[in-house]
This record gives sequence, structure tokens and C-alpha cells, in this order.
Amino acid sequence: MDNARAKTLLYKRAQFVAALPVKCLYTPSHAWLLPRPGKRWRVGLTKFATRMLGEMVDHGFNAAPGAAVQAGQIIGWIEGFKAISDLYCVAEGRFLGGNPALKEAVNLVTQDPHGKGWLYEVAGQPEERCMEVKAYRDLLDQTIDRLAAARKGA
Repeated sequence: MDNARAKTLLYKRAQFVAALPVKCLYTPSHAWLLPRPGKRWRVGLTKFATRMLGEMVDHGFNAAPGAAVQAGQIIGWIEGFKAISDLYCVAEGRFLGGNPALKEAVNLVTQDPHGKGWLYEVAGQPEERCMEVKAYRDLLDQTIDRLAAARKGA
């Protein structure tokens, strides 16, 4: 197996395909957390979340860099063509700030959700509900199946 393939889990279900980085943690609300040195975490939205929001239009943060944050706390918002959503902190610790590249190109969130499109960084401890990539794959299966069943019933 080549090095690039070893770093992601290829996911496909129905019409949805994603390459999920295996070194990330994932939340039930479809955020990812990439470990960084010094108990820091880079946080973004998964491809599934960005698909539900649509093409990104704007974003903002209520939390100031250095502010204490709690898991589940609203720290900002993100707007897509399909929906606007609050951004929740997925860790307990200190908010380190948003991705400066998004000020000029918020569409990076959609175009490169697991890379240049990260949202913010936080120092601290991830929320307890975070899961490894295989558990997140199982959650995606359940979510996509539930959405498909709802469409059939509509």
C-alpha cells in the first residue's frame, strides 16, 4: 500500500465519496480534529458537513484568540448556500484563532475540507464524544441510511 493511501480511509456510500484522514478524530456533528504539537488541535468540517451546507459564503468567530472555551460552546458561525450553522467548539481549553486564509477564500472549506479549509485551532482536550475514523465511518453509514430512508418516505 502506498504512503498516501495509508493516511486515509476511502469511504463510499450511495452517492457520497470521501477520503477520511486516519490520524484525525471525528465528532458526531461531523467535525474533524487533527492533532498538532503541544496538545493543540486543528479543527474543520468533514466533507459530509460541507456537502450539507453547500458552497461556503461567509464565516465568523465570536471567541477571541486566547479565550477559554468549553466543548459544545458556540464560538462562531458559518454560512453556506444551503444553510447557516453555528460553529461549536469541540474541545475544552483555549481558542487559538481562526484560519486566516478563510478571510480571503472561505470556499477553501468546501474545496479542501480536510486540508487548507480548516476552521480554527484550539489548545486543550477534545470532547469525550470524539471517535476514531472507523467509528466515524459507521456513523456516516447510519446517517446516510437514515437520510435515504427519509427521502423514500417523503
